[in-house]
Amino acid sequence: MKTIKYTGDLCVIGGGLSGLCCAIAAARNGIKTYLVQDRPVLGGNASEEIRMWVCGAHGTDCRETGIIEELMLENFYINKGLKYPIWDSVLYEKAKAEKNLTLLLNTSCFDAEMNGNEIISIKAWQSNAETFHIINAKYFADCSGDSILAALTGAEFMYGRESKSDYNETIPPDVADNKTMGMSCLFQIRETPCKQEFIPPKWAYKYETDADLPFKDHDRDNNFWWIEIGGEWDCIHDTDKCRDELLKICYGVWDHMKNYGDHGVDNWELEWIGFLPGKRESRRYKGKYVITQNDVESEGRFDDVVAYAGWSMDDHFPQGFYYTEGHPTIYHPAPSPWGIPLRAMISNNISNLVFAGRNISVTHAALSSSRVMATCAILGQALGTAVAMAVDSKTSVENIDIVSLQQKLMADDCYIPFRERNVSELSKKAVCSHDIIRNGKDRGDENCLKLNSGEVAQYRFEEDEHISQIRLVFDSNLNRAYQNMPCNYPLTEKKFKLPDTLIKEYIIEGYDRNGNVQSISVKDNHQRFVLHDVDWCVSTVRFIPISTHGSSEFRIFDFELK
Repeated sequence: MKTIKYTGDLCVIGGGLSGLCCAIAAARNGIKTYLVQDRPVLGGNASEEIRMWVCGAHGTDCRETGIIEELMLENFYINKGLKYPIWDSVLYEKAKAEKNLTLLLNTSCFDAEMNGNEIISIKAWQSNAETFHIINAKYFADCSGDSILAALTGAEFMYGRESKSDYNETIPPDVADNKTMGMSCLFQIRETPCKQEFIPPKWAYKYETDADLPFKDHDRDNNFWWIEIGGEWDCIHDTDKCRDELLKICYGVWDHMKNYGDHGVDNWELEWIGFLPGKRESRRYKGKYVITQNDVESEGRFDDVVAYAGWSMDDHFPQGFYYTEGHPTIYHPAPSPWGIPLRAMISNNISNLVFAGRNISVTHAALSSSRVMATCAILGQALGTAVAMAVDSKTSVENIDIVSLQQKLMADDCYIPFRERNVSELSKKAVCSHDIIRNGKDRGDENCLKLNSGEVAQYRFEEDEHISQIRLVFDSNLNRAYQNMPCNYPLTEKKFKLPDTLIKEYIIEGYDRNGNVQSISVKDNHQRFVLHDVDWCVSTVRFIPISTHGSSEFRIFDFELK
């Protein structure tokens, strides 16, 4: 056996979207980061192994941006055939591109060395390489979902449903229990030009009539999230037991759709079925603050808000598939957005343990709104940025300058509700052709500059000024009605593409007082958020749009100079 030792600033456990975004954000902000993932691919529930689409906050202009939007737009650009292995490669490429990030796949954390209430190192086993990895770090971010470091470090955590009286909530049961939301194995189907037969395995369950699937919509556009069990079992230690049962149900449901009644799937075939269950809930850390149903309903207006949620409090019954008294979940209303504080991502009793994802410090009721993956992704970016700031300032995550963190996140295109992004002093100093592009608001149609062909946006100074960076935010249609990947594959797919509203080709020109010209030419932009580092001394800067990915007008939220 081989052993490799590492020393760094941050060790991230778990390579789902929260862990990936946490690690990328930390690395981009200059600290030495390790990402330990126990699977061969990144993405967690969004990966090819599970294939849940990435959901987030409801409502107009509430889509999550920052790294998660970067990942989605990159996927639309590269992955025209909507292949899940290509989506996985997009995530892999983004991690591997960061010089400050070391990626360890197929690597399971199984031990931690402690010094009192501080984690000194973790030990992980990489099975395919027969190698032990020992990682010493200043901070450890548990983004594993199941909160593996809680079991290894003695960190305080919660499991199951609180009682109504524990936090004065109305959603929980009268008596606390160890029941959770369950887990699901999904399946995907593909349309073909001709009729397809299906022969189920002998061990699959039989559902011969629609009455055998009460309250369970099973049209072909469904992603079959309701094939869910495990909430009455142990959602960690019974994972394989759940998988075995879920596979019997999945094959039985498809058998029903194909062979019992007309479900409009004669020409459809089973494309894929998941052997790794996607989890909704297990251990939740207890942090410096526990978010409750009451916090959700009052919009989470915390001083240290660094991210937000906006999914309904979607509380699945623990019985899951075997709940037969009605719809298998209750959609308790929640405002969108509602703010999430940094304190809910800092361990209550382990000094250098932080966390992001579905395992943050929330009650079961609040978790039902905060657990979806786009929310988890922006939690990860906020946490990675916070840790980098703590390392740079030589202070604890809890004691960093929260206003500086909020401004940094918003500068990186992470929307934070109830906060305004500061516009650069240099941009405010200039005469601007369109003040809307320097109002600090990077979403909402009322904040969008719309240019026609031949029109430009321009800054002009009285004297030559030094420009070090140009910030651009384009319109990627935050209200588009599709996620990162489809749940099935019809013969013709018209969605899941780069938004028409994105500007594709543009030129930026800078002129000094002597008529000298500096320029940037971009011919194939496919991102919403773009930074150009420059070293110009100019008195005029012009943004000249050339083409879009389909729209007849040029839409831009921010054009700013530093």
